[in-house]
Amino acid sequence: MLVAAYQTTIASSIIILATAGVVVRPFRLPEAIWSLAGAVALVLFGLLPWDGALDGIRKGLDVYLFLTGMMLIAELARQEGLFDYLAGLAVEYARGSPQRLFLLVYLVGTIVTVLLSNDATAIVLTPAVYAATRAAGASPLPYLFVCAFIANAASFVLPISNPANLVVFGERMPHLAEWLRQFALPSVASIAVTYVVLRLTQHRALKAENIERRVTHARLSRGGRLTACGIATIGIVLIGASALDVRLGLPTFICGVATTVAVLLLSRQSPWPVLKGVSWSVLPLVAGLFVMVEALTRIGAISHLSEMLRGSVDHSVAKSAWAVGIATSIADNIANNLPVGLVAGSVATNDHLPASVMSAMLIGVDLGPNLSVTGSLATILWLVALRREKMDVSAWRFLRLGLLVAPPALLAALAAAIW
Repeated sequence: MLVAAYQTTIASSIIILATAGVVVRPFRLPEAIWSLAGAVALVLFGLLPWDGALDGIRKGLDVYLFLTGMMLIAELARQEGLFDYLAGLAVEYARGSPQRLFLLVYLVGTIVTVLLSNDATAIVLTPAVYAATRAAGASPLPYLFVCAFIANAASFVLPISNPANLVVFGERMPHLAEWLRQFALPSVASIAVTYVVLRLTQHRALKAENIERRVTHARLSRGGRLTACGIATIGIVLIGASALDVRLGLPTFICGVATTVAVLLLSRQSPWPVLKGVSWSVLPLVAGLFVMVEALTRIGAISHLSEMLRGSVDHSVAKSAWAVGIATSIADNIANNLPVGLVAGSVATNDHLPASVMSAMLIGVDLGPNLSVTGSLATILWLVALRREKMDVSAWRFLRLGLLVAPPALLAALAAAIW
């Protein structure tokens, strides 16, 4: 008994330290280093056998395939200038109105998040919006905040809108019709409330703006048009796969690779720039997280959490749904939503939870990160994109805005899901 308690304490400490490393990035080392270090430490200390670690890695196969396909198509779209074109088009249609430009950027961000995942919005739309707003003579920050917040607010419209959706549901992914039944109204509430509050918070900044009515932006290249068609095709294929209850990882990977190969061949371009531009370190980062969650399962922590949740559900389903949604949203900002989503998904596999509890759990995982910069991988990637443009948004500044934007959107989405 003492040995088991000692092993549990050591394993939990390693996982907490590794997760903190992923969130804080000491010594500016990549997030993947800390995730892999935690996974390796669990094995070296004898807290998880090698075959257990391999089992954990294998459980993430669908997520790796999904991320690879999405990252390829997103990087291709960036290199073909699709996002620069869309951002420039938004400036043109704004016709000198900062308020209209704010709305148009929000709409573009919503579409990109829904069809290409929240990470694509953070990685490739953010620099495009920065360049377009600078060309229009606008202060970029209000529009850049749009990219950060809509990336999470619209991330549960479809199963493909956030990798965390695959992590939470895994093999229990609902049919598309059931997904839309559960999340259509909460998504509308999340997107609408986030827009209203964010728009109110940026009212003064937008009122002081004076932007150009027209800006020069490049025409969309042939490769860009082909990429846009490929993205539309991917969206149709993945919606069809979801409707047929097919796991999304392999279709996403095939579509992403096929679109990339087709565009590069027709444009007679080398594949190396696209391959170099993809953030491959995301894959070992996620693999390390899967290994750590496997360790939590083997030491009994997941079973304990599952028992607590089952007891709460037996007492009151509605209260449990509210508690789970709020608790996971808070946990996101302490430990990042990917590990929280993995733990939540593992807890859910142990019991057949009511739909409202599962919905609240996913909403908390997806929307909770709008509170702070540490909440999701998408927000961290958004910060990286800003730093490349020599801009810096402090954690405190984001938190002050997040405290205004995140709670009402979360409460509205949870209310729509539970009642």
